[in-house]
Amino acid sequence: MQEQGGAQEQDEQREIAFEANEVRYDSDNEIVTASGDVIMRSHGESVRADRVSWDRRANMITAFGNIRFVDSDGNTLYADTLSLSGDLRIGAMDNMLLALREGGRLAAREGEREENGNVALSYATYSACAVEDFEGCPKTPSWRIVAKRVIYDPDENRVRFRGAQLELFGARLVPLPGLVVTTDGRAISGLTIPNLRISASNGVEVSEGYYWRLADNQDLLVNGHVYTEAPPMVSARYRMLTGSGAFQVTGYATRSARIPIGDSIPVDLEQEDWRGYFFANGKFQLDPNWSVTGSVRAASDRTFLRRYDISRDDRLRSTLNVRRIDEDSYFSIAGWVTQTMRSDDPQGQVPIALPVIDYRRRIDDPFLGGKLEVQANSLAITRTDGQDTQRAFAGARWDMRRITGLGQEVTFTALARGDIYHSQENDLTATDIYRGMSGWQTRGVAIGAVDVKWPFVGEFLGGTQVLTPRFQVVASPQIKNLDVPNEDARAIDLEDSNLFALNRFPGYDRIEDGVRFTYGVDWQFTRPGIRIKTTVGQSYRLTTDPTLLPDGTGLSDRTSDFVGRTEVRYKDFVKVTHRFRLDKDSLAVRRNEFDAAIGSDRTYLEVGYLSLNRDIRGDIEDLQDREELRVAGRVAFARYWSLFGAAVVNLTDEDQDPDRLSDGFEPLRTRLGVAYTDDCLELGVTWRRDYVASGDARRGNTFQIHVALKNLGF
Repeated sequence: MQEQGGAQEQDEQREIAFEANEVRYDSDNEIVTASGDVIMRSHGESVRADRVSWDRRANMITAFGNIRFVDSDGNTLYADTLSLSGDLRIGAMDNMLLALREGGRLAAREGEREENGNVALSYATYSACAVEDFEGCPKTPSWRIVAKRVIYDPDENRVRFRGAQLELFGARLVPLPGLVVTTDGRAISGLTIPNLRISASNGVEVSEGYYWRLADNQDLLVNGHVYTEAPPMVSARYRMLTGSGAFQVTGYATRSARIPIGDSIPVDLEQEDWRGYFFANGKFQLDPNWSVTGSVRAASDRTFLRRYDISRDDRLRSTLNVRRIDEDSYFSIAGWVTQTMRSDDPQGQVPIALPVIDYRRRIDDPFLGGKLEVQANSLAITRTDGQDTQRAFAGARWDMRRITGLGQEVTFTALARGDIYHSQENDLTATDIYRGMSGWQTRGVAIGAVDVKWPFVGEFLGGTQVLTPRFQVVASPQIKNLDVPNEDARAIDLEDSNLFALNRFPGYDRIEDGVRFTYGVDWQFTRPGIRIKTTVGQSYRLTTDPTLLPDGTGLSDRTSDFVGRTEVRYKDFVKVTHRFRLDKDSLAVRRNEFDAAIGSDRTYLEVGYLSLNRDIRGDIEDLQDREELRVAGRVAFARYWSLFGAAVVNLTDEDQDPDRLSDGFEPLRTRLGVAYTDDCLELGVTWRRDYVASGDARRGNTFQIHVALKNLGF
């Protein structure tokens, strides 16, 4: 049976529709009783119950048995008995459970509606933890909030606790005065959970924060940090979301004595300076094509970030970029300013790139059917105590790809470009091959290339293999490379990613000239769950003229070294990548890079190894040799627990390090910890050791405790 009913509210009429197996009406008392799978709906809210009694005179609804009330925000209330007003506002209830849309659960023995419309709950418990495990068995929540009284405001969608305490694994730990939880998932103002850390640089650290929800689109978090071995520090983060983008601003500030890099104690222990760090970034999409992106990072000194464990970056880069992108064109005006954190890197030698202008447009070739891309680019680099360089060029690149009747993929490429440079104070650049000639310099660039791939497909070991021989010829007339400065093409090294590149230098300032042939082969094997890809190749130059490529890069002789890459994947369990470069004469390993990830999301092992043994001159600072090992892993046990650890070790020895600063086994950082993670709680204890000191960022041990409770914003 199905009925329709209406309820007169105080201010306006609100229609309530209900369904039931049976409906009875007491006309004398004006009481409607519905029983049997009763469902009531109104304005996005619904009530399900075994029986519902509606007193039309008092405009009160009482539900009995297996009650399930869903409000307009998606929160679900379960109870044995429940009274509602005619507009479905909650009244008194017994044995209630409120399941919030965001995952939290609030249970109470009883509740009643106050005159202001709030619902007061007695002896209530709140938790975001599931009460059943994935097998459907009962599960004790790992944490919960217990309170003698809780006020539920359905209009403001807030739950306020009075006399609240936090229970963790059944043990009551700390009181939580003023605790408030929203039922619609909104963040609200309030205190955050304190963090505890012990470090060699600052001693014991306790940090506490307060979060302000300033508006729906902006917030502010202020943290105070107190140390036993350092003056206190304050930090703040402001975030804002607008109709066209978002930005955030973060800052740290303190006053403390600084230890200069290379010394062990401050110059004056009583002389304190303001120290801090500023970080801001944001992006705004002005329209479908135009966007503005910016980032600012600045620190008061070189060791502040490391001492307070904020960042381990050795360079802080500030950028601003205005871009316009559409289907066939790209335009960018950008700038970079970098602050170095390296002790042996003079700030005056660090370049300031402002402005960097780049424009590209892609055009369909109406004659041969290829693609033509025109480009104009300019760059101005300034140093406060070093060489200044300005560069501009304009050029065009044409590409055409064709498939022959035999299945060969042939790509024709032609590039023409005109460059103009101006530089001064060139003698302040330490590496002579990077200086170029001072004053105005011009040059022309012309490159032609043909690239041929010929894939062969067949069956192999129950799967499919693709064998693709590849051949490329690149030709260019002699180019005035050493006459112009080298600002963006210094870190040249032959590897699989640039083996078939038109120009194997990473930037625009250096161009390979002459004629060269590059040959190699790609092989791929695929079967269900397994994929193997490998590439190997080499190049040969026709010219016998001296090259601008330094010895050790794998490209300095007519015949290059062998380079290759192999990837092996087994489902989502194993991923191994190996890159190598072998000396063409002795087959000595000049580059050996290995990355492996084995395991699942919970239990895994990651290993990374890099060895660069290129015998490059020590005065070329961008291409130093090194050897390094990185290991990280996690082992899960007892369903929710895990052990994790990581280490970074410098394996560079005296033969590879021209300054003889390494002994062949120098741990840089190690980390070890234990963590508990379930559906509602993250708890971890971490030990970390730093082996390298720099000023007041001392080497030593750091211990940290991490706690995060779901749905409480902690």
